[in-house]
Amino acid sequence: MKKYFFLFCAVAVCVVLFASASSARDDNRVVIYSSVEDFREEYFYGKLNEKFPDYEIVIEYLPTGNSAAKLKAEGLETECDIVLALDVSYAASLSEFLADLSAYDYSEYLDELVPTVKKYMIWERWSGCIVTNPKILSEKGLEVPKSYEDLLKPEYRELIVMPNPKSSGTGYFFLFCLYKAWGADKTFEYFNKLAPNVLQFTASGSGPINALMRGEAAIGFGMTFQAVTQRNSGAPLEITYFKEGAPYNSSAFAIIDGKQNRQPVMDVFNFLRDVLVYDDKKLFSPEKIFKNQEIDIPNYPRVPYADMTGIDSEEEKAALLAGWTY
Repeated sequence: MKKYFFLFCAVAVCVVLFASASSARDDNRVVIYSSVEDFREEYFYGKLNEKFPDYEIVIEYLPTGNSAAKLKAEGLETECDIVLALDVSYAASLSEFLADLSAYDYSEYLDELVPTVKKYMIWERWSGCIVTNPKILSEKGLEVPKSYEDLLKPEYRELIVMPNPKSSGTGYFFLFCLYKAWGADKTFEYFNKLAPNVLQFTASGSGPINALMRGEAAIGFGMTFQAVTQRNSGAPLEITYFKEGAPYNSSAFAIIDGKQNRQPVMDVFNFLRDVLVYDDKKLFSPEKIFKNQEIDIPNYPRVPYADMTGIDSEEEKAALLAGWTY
């Protein structure tokens, strides 16, 4: 009996030690739902691990629409601690699940980017453009399109890639831009005509340029900063803006309510706020969100922003996405 008693005690001690170790790991674990591209995630991950070597930092990539749907379904029970680069309209719709950030200083931001309810902070503003691979177009004897109407020409059949507005903030701002310029009826009629020319509606905003880089498509509804990044790396891509102007939107970062009570979460969020948001503007996504911000990335074009008033409206977004069938 004494032998079994000591064995029981040894097992119990192991269980307690394992539970304590697991609890310590959980206490130091910070989960980020991110909607930025992999090359940016890699940079953030490296900087976060360098700054916080004792924390277990997990960055899970989700397209912004998928991230919002997952967070809405999980609510406050989510494993997510911080959400990064979430479309602002989704951030506004999820505000009941987000921690109050009103103690933070928003004065550096452009006035139009300060949210009414301070449950999130702006991570970036990004614009869209029509990106072309002139080499592929030339091989097919085709010209670079000069308007949205040009994209309907049958010679561009299955040469176009566009992000899906239901999962991508980039896809949605193209849809919203044309809705603002043309009205709902003409916009949906246009996309019904365009669909046969679209090789793929991608889940994420980076999908079109990735397809152009792989030579799978010749024309993409893409992001200006990503196109510039690839051009500066030597990729044969061209950027075009049509007469309707460049669509644009902004994304947010925030803390899930209740998670602000954990020091590792606050340490990581503050490092995002104090360091990485500025690094991101200098290195990757440079369009202006701060009053004193300069664009340092070479060859960045002057962006002719379209009228995007109302893009953060939950009601308009729900109505537009309800009419999207692709």
